[in-house]
Amino acid sequence: MVLRLLRWGGALFGLTFALPLMISLAWWSLQDRPGSWRSADWGSSGLLPPAADVPEAALYVMAARTGGTKGAVSVHSWVVFKGSGDANWTRAEVVGWGQPVRINAYAADARWYSNDPYVIGRVSGPLVDSLLPDLRRVIDTYPWGERGDYVIWPGPNSNTFVAHILRQLPEIGLTLPPHAVGRAWTGPGATAVVDGGGDVHFGYSGMVGLSVGPRTGFEVHLLGQSFGVDVLRPALKLPGIGRVSVWSEKGDAQS
Repeated sequence: MVLRLLRWGGALFGLTFALPLMISLAWWSLQDRPGSWRSADWGSSGLLPPAADVPEAALYVMAARTGGTKGAVSVHSWVVFKGSGDANWTRAEVVGWGQPVRINAYAADARWYSNDPYVIGRVSGPLVDSLLPDLRRVIDTYPWGERGDYVIWPGPNSNTFVAHILRQLPEIGLTLPPHAVGRAWTGPGATAVVDGGGDVHFGYSGMVGLSVGPRTGFEVHLLGQSFGVDVLRPALKLPGIGRVSVWSEKGDAQS
C-alpha cells in the first residue's frame, strides 16, 4: 500500500511539476540570450502607448522572463499605473540590489535582460483613480522593502512584491502566473492568509503551500513553482510554462 502511494505520488509530481519544468528548460536552452546584464537590452519595448495618449486612469501588471538560467523557470513582474490626465506612467517594482523597492528605475514597458515584457492584465477608468491612494500606501508599506530583505529564492523577491499588492487590493482582480517564483511567499514559517477577495493562502516560507479562491482557483505550491487549475476562467497553471488557457485571453485577461 505504501509503495503504491509512493508510486502514484511520484507519477503525479512528475506530471504536474517535473515534466513542465523540463519542457521549459529545453525551450529556454534554444533561446538567444545576452551573456551578461551589461550586454542586455533594458530599453523600452514600445508595448505601452505614451501616458499622455491615454486620458483615463490605467493600471497594468506586467512581466518578462528573468536573466540567465533562472529565466527558464521564472519571470520578473512589476506594476505600471497612471491617474486620469497624468502625463507619465509610474512603474513600481522590487529588485535584488540596493534598496529593493524602486520607482521608475526603468521605462514603464522596458525589456528585462533583453526579454520582451507582456501584459498579465490591466484595469482602467474610475476604479483605478479610486485605488491609487491605497496602491501608493501598499507600495510604501511593503513589509520586505528594506536593504537585505530581498531573497532571490524562494522569496521575498520581485514577484512577492507584486503578489502582495494584488492580495492587498483584490479589486484589481488579477493574480500572477504560476512561474512567478516568489508569489507564494507570505512570510517566514507557517502562514495562513485570507485576502480581501476571498482567496485563502497557506504556506511555509514560500517552499510549500496551497491557495484556493475565486481569483486563484486551486493551486499547489512547491519550491517556488505552482501547479493549479482555474475553474472560473478555465486554464491550467503550469510550473515554468505559465498559464495555459482553454481559449485565447486578451486585453483585461488574467494570467
